Amino acid sequence: MDLSNVKWRKSSHSGSNSGDCVELARLVGAVAVRDSKDPDGAVLLVAAASLRAAIQAAAPATA
Repeated sequence: MDLSNVKWRKSSHSGSNSGDCVELARLVGAVAVRDSKDPDGAVLLVAAASLRAAIQAAAPATA
């Protein structure tokens, strides 16, 4: 899959002095995830609904 023209985003919670970040790119029905330190390395493709469910499951419960 050619991802050369996708727009990669880094979390606003990522500090500018830390290299331990992931970047996300929205695709049709999926999200691409890569290591910001290795932009030419491997990319993980995740179904958008699956990523959303994982983030919601990891979020702290609210009262």
